[in-house]
Amino acid sequence: MIELVLAIITIALVVISLTLNIIILIKNSQKQHVNTNQDESIKEITGLISKDLDDKLSKLRIELNTSLSNFQSSLSTMTKNEFTGQNTQQKQNFDSMIQSITSNLKTFNDTLLNNTTTSENKLENIRTTVEKSIQSLQQDNSKKLDEMRQVVDEKLQKTLDDKLAQSFDMVTKSLQKVYESIGEMQTLASSVGDLKKVLSNVKTRGILGETQLGNILEQILSSEQYDTNVVTKKGSKDPVEFAIKMPGKDNSFIYLPIDAKFPMDTYQTVLDAYETSNSDNVKSAITALNTKIKKFAKDIHDKYIDVPNTTDFGIMFLPIEGLYAEVVKSGVTETLQRDYKIVVAGPTTMAALLNSLQMGFKTLAIQQRSQEVWKILGAVKTEFDNFEEVLTKTQERINQASDQLEKLVGTRTRKIQKRLDDVTKLTQEEATKLLDE
Repeated sequence: MIELVLAIITIALVVISLTLNIIILIKNSQKQHVNTNQDESIKEITGLISKDLDDKLSKLRIELNTSLSNFQSSLSTMTKNEFTGQNTQQKQNFDSMIQSITSNLKTFNDTLLNNTTTSENKLENIRTTVEKSIQSLQQDNSKKLDEMRQVVDEKLQKTLDDKLAQSFDMVTKSLQKVYESIGEMQTLASSVGDLKKVLSNVKTRGILGETQLGNILEQILSSEQYDTNVVTKKGSKDPVEFAIKMPGKDNSFIYLPIDAKFPMDTYQTVLDAYETSNSDNVKSAITALNTKIKKFAKDIHDKYIDVPNTTDFGIMFLPIEGLYAEVVKSGVTETLQRDYKIVVAGPTTMAALLNSLQMGFKTLAIQQRSQEVWKILGAVKTEFDNFEEVLTKTQERINQASDQLEKLVGTRTRKIQKRLDDVTKLTQEEATKLLDE
């Protein structure tokens, strides 16, 4: 039946295709006839053919619709009959399948029930065994834990006792060191207090600066090159602490006065002003320090400088480098040199200045003694001429002695040898033995 339907559809499609081709040809022929202006008769023939084809196509369409309707009815009837037969057969097969499945399910249910009962019995046995094992294991673990706890407690107690003993020893030693440190701090505090007392006393500060200056002079110069506590100005009763002997004319000398100053209070005020970071306080403190330094310079100039008995300048020694640096930074040193002929020196610059003076002393000593050196060289030359004369005479005497010795060795030896020719000569062994006796 399906093959018949397919054949009809194929025929219909072929007819439709032919019809469409004929229509296209007619359309094309109509266009060509219109473009070339053919006769009206051809148009009429074409119209008749087109009408005839349209009628045939209409009939063919009706027939195809009728055939398709019939085919659809037949196909529906056949399908319904076939489905009814198949449904009956499938129902029978389905009932049989249900019965088989029901039987299998019943068998499976029985088997599952038996397996469940068996499994429950086995699980009960396993549970009982496991409970007994767990109970026994718990008892063993409890005993072992008690033993371990006892051992751990003993070790912890021992370790704790040892650690406590060590810690106690360490704490005791630390406390002992702390006590010692406290004692040292107390000693240091006492020393600082004593130093503070020393520095707070003007006279003591002066002694400190004088001592430091004396140590520097002692290390660099010899004791003959400077004097201590000497009056350098005629008619004055104020002795200067130290005065260096500067070489003068005709083996004389003049003094270079050096005085130590230590304005600790004013310098401490400057340091405190720096800590406050207040520019006004700093300027005020520096001004006060410069004023005191100028006063010291004026005192040195008026009390100790006396040209030509002294140099036309003096030295102010400041025993602290920080104080010296602050004075130099303030720019007051130029004023001191210009107005009072005073040079400011700290510990380092003082040592450098004294080393320079020492080199000058050595150079001057060499210049002064150069004439003595020439005299000594002249004396050496005279003595060398005398030595040459004596050496010549000695050489002549040595030559005479050599000639006499040669004469003695030659002539006398030959005479003795001639006298001994008649004597019988002994062997070496006999001669040695005889002489040894």
